[in-house]
Amino acid sequence: MFLDEAKIKIRAGNGGNGCVAFRREKFVARGGPSGGDGGRGGNVVMESSQRHNTLLHFRFNPEHKAGRGRHGEGSNKTGKQGLDITLKVPVGTVVYDEDTGEKIFDFTAPDQSFIAARAGRGGRGNAQFATSTHQAPREFEPGGEGEERHYRLELKLLADVGLVGFPNVGKSTLISRISAARPKIADYPFTTLEPNLGVVAVGEAREEVTFVVADIPGLIEGAHAGAGLGTQFLRHIERTRLLVHLVDVSDASGRPDILKDIKVIDGELKNFGAHLEDKPVLMVASKIDSANPDRLAKLKRYCTRKKLPFYPISAVTGQGIPELTYAMADKVQTLRDSALENPPA
Repeated sequence: MFLDEAKIKIRAGNGGNGCVAFRREKFVARGGPSGGDGGRGGNVVMESSQRHNTLLHFRFNPEHKAGRGRHGEGSNKTGKQGLDITLKVPVGTVVYDEDTGEKIFDFTAPDQSFIAARAGRGGRGNAQFATSTHQAPREFEPGGEGEERHYRLELKLLADVGLVGFPNVGKSTLISRISAARPKIADYPFTTLEPNLGVVAVGEAREEVTFVVADIPGLIEGAHAGAGLGTQFLRHIERTRLLVHLVDVSDASGRPDILKDIKVIDGELKNFGAHLEDKPVLMVASKIDSANPDRLAKLKRYCTRKKLPFYPISAVTGQGIPELTYAMADKVQTLRDSALENPPA
């Protein structure tokens, strides 16, 4: 099961209290104060892991608490520190403060970590308060309270290429042809209920280009406002470098105007508000094995007019698949090189 949203409550451990004690030993005159300090509580740490690919493990376990520090003891014994806990999240997780909406951390690579809730410090024992004029102090400090935080976690997949289009235009079939991904494929709308990732390798040996393709559940009009599967999955193409827009040129779609379909998808990407409309696009005519010649010609004229790269394919017969795959690899590599030359400020 794929889960890409979670709300969690975390609490760091409280610090232990300082101790009030006086040394009482035979042959030790005027032993004086010997109360030890309390131990620090445990921190709550978040860390990105490649072994996790969903937030499902938070669904039935939304509360997490680190260990508290032990109190100080006599003979100047410091209390034991509380145990830290580490919460593993998938790469691509964004952490938001549930109360303020502030973005706290964005996990963009494996093994990144940050302290999500800081522990309370240990309190000082009375030995810390002894001075030349105050030789028998009875003061001590209570341990500090650990932070309690409420977070909202969002998972945004890290992929190079995002496949977009209406339901049943052939996105899942395409990703199954170009990668080892095996999504569910059927002839009814919204067969794909969760994103699928596939790794594609193009070329040979040292010149091989490897990139990740994300198959996003089909969009419909109003998706940016939550219609269909809506914003639940639109955010998964925020991080992609390239969009591949599939358009069904057969008569099986039941939608007579392909230019209106393109306008709807473009509008949903723009209205989502993450500059998705600014991403490079490859336009793909899918299902050309059963294409309506008029629809195919209309789409080709549109791409020529808009100066969009155009690739007719049939994921069933394999026609046009190699050309599209190489075009995707070339564009991804170009965008990677450009990102290295012009890193974000």
